[in-house]
Amino acid sequence: MGRQSPYPEEFRKDAVALYRAADGKHTYAAVAAELGITGETLRTWVRKDTVQHTSERHEGEAGQSSVEELARLRAENARLLKAEKEWQLEREILRRAAAYFAREVK
Repeated sequence: MGRQSPYPEEFRKDAVALYRAADGKHTYAAVAAELGITGETLRTWVRKDTVQHTSERHEGEAGQSSVEELARLRAENARLLKAEKEWQLEREILRRAAAYFAREVK
């Protein structure tokens, strides 16, 4: 694990919120300079916060929708397997017909 951050969690959250409130009008370095930290430190905090919010959102959506998605994919898989068997049968019939007519032409 990395070392402990010298900045409290609340300060980091406030810094990320301040950067996001700037709405792209200020750079990481400009906002970080106001807070007395480096631009790369602020960039890291913003990146971690974005990943955390994204993963939390996906965890919330994963419950029921993944079960429905799995059922849909299983039904689709069964349909495709049935179609593949039908195509194999059609190919076999065509192969035999081609062989029959090839013998007849000679």
